[in-house]
Amino acid sequence: MIEPAVERAELQARRDVVSFVRRSNRMRPNQRRAWEAYRDRFVLQVPRLDSSTSVHPTASLDLVQSFGRDAELIVEIGPGAGESLIPMAQARPHANLLAFEVYQPAIARLLAQLARNCTDNVRIVEADAVAAMEYLVPARSVDELWLFFPDPWHKARHHKRRLLTPEFAALSASRLKPGGRWRIATDWADYAERMRVVLDSDPCLDNLHPNGWAPRWDGRPITHFEQRGLDAGRQIFDLAYRRVS
Repeated sequence: MIEPAVERAELQARRDVVSFVRRSNRMRPNQRRAWEAYRDRFVLQVPRLDSSTSVHPTASLDLVQSFGRDAELIVEIGPGAGESLIPMAQARPHANLLAFEVYQPAIARLLAQLARNCTDNVRIVEADAVAAMEYLVPARSVDELWLFFPDPWHKARHHKRRLLTPEFAALSASRLKPGGRWRIATDWADYAERMRVVLDSDPCLDNLHPNGWAPRWDGRPITHFEQRGLDAGRQIFDLAYRRVS
């Protein structure tokens, strides 16, 4: 007999609009080799519903076991192939970095770079960020949350796909420790404005720069993606929030 909560989650997983396009997971030969060689070392397996990026409501992670230690926890949503994640992880050897990414080829590229750079403080879950944050991340467990350049879905008819909604803001705030920080960056002005409205309205979040945008965080390397935005004449908007008690 299916538990009512699980049944509801299965129905929602089939109905929900997600913030990413379901692309092919076909890998190049070098990506396949990296996936096979390093998956067990860096990728955490979780129970699924009906898709490879879903998370079963009964799933959980033992992060102490997964990382081999109890340490400060940083979560990054959508690191891609890790162009910024890897140097940021290397700069924080004291911290455990948990990354949620939906594209298997990007994860495979990230695995190759982690192994090449001997970066052992990163673990990855192939999962939709909403489900991962809800089912895999305990409340008040995250010291810092990173969301850099999420898909802007810049056409008005696609705005419903944007990740940062009031519901996701509330969920993410609940996962931060009191005093924990949420760092965000985007190069789309209308999305940045919407982010500020959503986050400033959440009673559990305090804007660290309420009179303006946050200065560019020097802890985030400039990636090729960010540079393309700059080259196209788009402004980079940074936001920084703190979880209040």
